[in-house]
Amino acid sequence: MIINEEYITQVEKITNLGAGICKIDNFVVFVDNACPGDKLKIKITKVNKNFANGEVIEIIEPSQFRVKPFCPLQKVCGACQLQFIDYDYQLQIKRQITQDAMRTIANLDINVNKTIPSPDIKNYRCKIQYPISRTKNSGRLLAGYYKPKSHEIVNIKYCPIQPEICDRIIDFIRQKAFDFGISGFIEKNHSGDLRHVVIRNSKLTGKNLVVLVVNATKTFDRLNDFAKCIYDEFDEVTGVCINFNSKKTNVILGAKTQYLYGEAYIEEKIIDKTFKIGADTFFQINPASAENIFKYVKNYLNETFDKPMVLDAYAGITAFGIVVSDICSKVVSVEENTSSCQMAHEAVKLNKIKNIEIHNTDAAKFFQKEKRQFDAVIIDPPRKGCSQQSLDEALRLSKHSIIYVSCNPATLARDLKYLNEKGAKVESIQPFDMFCHTYHVENVAIIRV
Repeated sequence: MIINEEYITQVEKITNLGAGICKIDNFVVFVDNACPGDKLKIKITKVNKNFANGEVIEIIEPSQFRVKPFCPLQKVCGACQLQFIDYDYQLQIKRQITQDAMRTIANLDINVNKTIPSPDIKNYRCKIQYPISRTKNSGRLLAGYYKPKSHEIVNIKYCPIQPEICDRIIDFIRQKAFDFGISGFIEKNHSGDLRHVVIRNSKLTGKNLVVLVVNATKTFDRLNDFAKCIYDEFDEVTGVCINFNSKKTNVILGAKTQYLYGEAYIEEKIIDKTFKIGADTFFQINPASAENIFKYVKNYLNETFDKPMVLDAYAGITAFGIVVSDICSKVVSVEENTSSCQMAHEAVKLNKIKNIEIHNTDAAKFFQKEKRQFDAVIIDPPRKGCSQQSLDEALRLSKHSIIYVSCNPATLARDLKYLNEKGAKVESIQPFDMFCHTYHVENVAIIRV
């Protein structure tokens, strides 16, 4: 197989990173923007020892599952990789991605339930993180998502997966920054003022918290004036703050945030509990789909136990612990991030909850020192999953169940394999569509210890 050669081939399935899998003389070729069932003419762009990469030259016969994307920028914007695929079939793909991970990584032949769809498949994304740059000649701001496999910004003025107010706020920032002498960030030489704009939107109230991430260590007058201009312009903006990030890093937020105008948070509701969400607080980007997950976990606890004692690890703002608290005898929450713990205390007070302990510490360290046992341990780690030490401690601390919430099927499968080898039994895996039109899938695994 040679670079630039063209072939006609059929797409068999989708990988866990959203690429189509084709085979040419039993040699695997990965192709972006390909749908299972497509008959394609492709050109080989890269050849490796065990696989190749190709690009679509022509769709000879489209799959029955291929649809017209509702966003005209779908191909050039890297945010919605699967938007050209029928939504119901996207749900099947996400189930298949999870099943494949269980079989190939965990070596578990377990039935994965059908993916529970998101209640909203447009305007669902309530956390927006736009990188900011500027044009070479005019210096005008560019704001949007990166093109696939690049750091070139697609200047997005309308995004149908986020609330319309976010488009208006971003466009105002893009147009007005020049008036205040606020320049866009140039990654190549680490110059310019504004690196990112982050917006936290509330489904509950429609209010927005705007975070200006700047290439600086302290604020300055023209930045303060710009922040006030944004706050004054929009009734829907509840607060504007500055986050300082002058490091050479791909991490969006720096360690320090200064609140300038309005409130330092928005409010969101899950089931019947209200939460405060700050600039650097972890909270699911799709609240309606998150509510499905919380209901699922709460129903499992309610049907399995009578007033259980529950450990909520990697707890963030203790969302799981707070939502299930009214069916528990006690909830113990563990979270390393200090501001998340502060927000958790606020939520506990706001919801008048009396049976929650909140520990601001590393989960692994907490596990080592904890002597109590819990009916169920809820773990919701970052994408990298859990360390073996943390999994060992979760097994030790749980009398009955581990509820593992994961946004990465590969690390979930790795960790389930380890738990299975330690004698635990995976009872069920339930996928949820949290990130519509992407290859990402959220899963809840119930493990009996």
